[in-house]
Amino acid sequence: MTEPAEAADRADLVVDGVWTWAVSNSNIGGATSSCQALAADGEVVLIDPLRLAGHAFDELPRPTAIVLTAKCHQRSAWRYRSQLGVEVWAPADAPEADEQPDRRYAEGDPLPGGLRAIRTPGPERAHYCLVREAAPRVLFCSDLLMGGEDGGLALVPARFHDDPAQTRRSVELLLEVPFDVLCLDHGAPVTVEPKRAMREALRE
Repeated sequence: MTEPAEAADRADLVVDGVWTWAVSNSNIGGATSSCQALAADGEVVLIDPLRLAGHAFDELPRPTAIVLTAKCHQRSAWRYRSQLGVEVWAPADAPEADEQPDRRYAEGDPLPGGLRAIRTPGPERAHYCLVREAAPRVLFCSDLLMGGEDGGLALVPARFHDDPAQTRRSVELLLEVPFDVLCLDHGAPVTVEPKRAMREALRE
């Protein structure tokens, strides 16, 4: 999926060192797409980045790397690579993207910002979530879950996934991962009892 036309006008602080911003993405019918920046271990990582207005982007610490969770989340990665001169990391087994990433990673590999990659197939085969295991413990969840209409969470609709049953198993796997904050690629972060919200989504 190519870069959305929309740009967010502000970034919001989630917890210390983590920011998020979102757009109504015309590439997916106006649904919410969101992304994060993580400042940790002397690095600043853009995760599945969307375009952010220049004045708001300048208020963030300067990024040092970009990490993509899947091919479908290239978004504004190539724009920011060109603008910032930073490396783009992408899954080792992902299909060819619009441009070639600078580095490839696999499950368990250490990533910039102290992130660790967790393989979570279902949306597509080469699909990952990322966890920051040092405090604050944050799980960056790609296309498994999204913000629900009632303010909770919902599974991303099955029609968008290669293997919906595997998506559910991937969410169940993430329940075993220690984290305190859940950041989404499609919705607002969950900072209070995120695992409870995940379990409720699985019961729907």
